Amino acid sequence: YVRVDSLPSSRTVRIEVEGTVLAETDHPVLLFETGLPTRHYLPSEDVRTDLLTPIDLRTSCPYKGTVSDYWDVTVGDTTVEQVAWRYTDPLWEAEPVTDHIAFLDEKVDTFIDGKLQERPQTHFG
Repeated sequence: YVRVDSLPSSRTVRIEVEGTVLAETDHPVLLFETGLPTRHYLPSEDVRTDLLTPIDLRTSCPYKGTVSDYWDVTVGDTTVEQVAWRYTDPLWEAEPVTDHIAFLDEKVDTFIDGKLQERPQTHFG
C-alpha cells in the first residue's frame, strides 16, 4: 500500500551543488510518499533553470503520473545527472506539485530553514 500527500508549506528550502544555489523558496510543496523521503517541489520561478540541461528521460509512477521533464545540473566542472524533474500533468494525489521542480536530495545539498539536511540513502542515490 502506498499513499501520496502533497501539502503547501512556508518552510524555506534551498538547494545547492558545489556551494552554488540552484533554487530557493519559502513556498514549496512537500510531497510525502510511503517508503520515500519527503520531496520538496519548488515553484519553477524560484529555480535557476539556466543551470539545468534537459535530458531525454521519461518515467511513470502509478501514484503521481508521468514525469514530463528531467534535467541534469551543471555547476562549473561538476555535472550531476538525472537530478531534477517536473510533473506538468500529475494524477490528482500529486496535483499541487504541477509545474514545480524537485531535486533528488540524495545528490544535492538541501537546506531546510537554513539547516543542511542529511542526504537520504535510497536506491536513487
